[in-house]
Amino acid sequence: MSQTIKVRVASIEQLAIGIKRFTLQPASGAALPAFESGSHISVHMDSPDGRISNAYSLTGNLDDTSRYQISVRLEEASRGGSRFLHERVEAGDELEISPPGNLFGLASAAGKHLLIAGGIGITPFMTHIQTLATQAAGFELHYCFRNRQSAAYLDSLPLLLSDSQLTLHESDYGGRLDLAALFKEQPEQTHVYVCGPASLNEAVIATARAAGWSDERIHYEQFRNEVDTAGGAFEVMLAKSKLTLQVAAGETLLRAIEKAGVKVDCMCREGICGSCETAIVEGQADHRDSYLSDSEKAAQKTMLLCVSRAQGNKLVLDL
Repeated sequence: MSQTIKVRVASIEQLAIGIKRFTLQPASGAALPAFESGSHISVHMDSPDGRISNAYSLTGNLDDTSRYQISVRLEEASRGGSRFLHERVEAGDELEISPPGNLFGLASAAGKHLLIAGGIGITPFMTHIQTLATQAAGFELHYCFRNRQSAAYLDSLPLLLSDSQLTLHESDYGGRLDLAALFKEQPEQTHVYVCGPASLNEAVIATARAAGWSDERIHYEQFRNEVDTAGGAFEVMLAKSKLTLQVAAGETLLRAIEKAGVKVDCMCREGICGSCETAIVEGQADHRDSYLSDSEKAAQKTMLLCVSRAQGNKLVLDL
């Protein structure tokens, strides 16, 4: 498991309705690890309901290792993380974070980069545009949002990008993005990157594929975890930790483990990255991830804690 980093909340700013920016500085005073564009950190929070770990994109200056910045939207159906940060965390508080990870990097082979952001999904693009500007690479950013009151970075983006690089789409005033027309005008070897709600991600992926784009040219990150938690309660024994936990119906295995205070590396929390893969000592998993192959799932040797459940009433894990 990765070592966590203790940070102090240096400042909290209101960027838009329901969106706050948190500036984090190392509690030790030492430099923070460098990171690439598109990277994120996991913030570990000790709430009254147990430990919560949520991933947030880094949005600050790529060259500044004296601080990290994340922007967090208060989700209406928050599972605890965004609400904890918005309502309980104040400047001066200390938090634990994971070192940066990256599941949404830029493709070096791209002839052009087409960036599409939806709502708070703008966050990973705040570092991507820094890298692309340094490389003098061809790119354009389409930022889709409901209205200006609820959208972050509308003051800074026009200062960073030219009119040809930035297009704003405000849906409350009829500014919806025409995906079919957008893809039709793209040159060969363009790669598309989308981050936003599932509906936007799915529409972009479907449009790109319909236009004949290969999956290697389609990159996406979903800013909100939408995990299938359907299933009955079961028991899990953590062999190394010597703990026996009850996973409630509708609760993720990862959430139950974190509530018990056991730290688990998990970057995506959606069954994509494989960082929370754990060996099965006894029992069988109901695999719901997109990471393990069919043969690996059938072998029942490991499972991904963030999305998968038990097939029966009990699991024993090497954790």
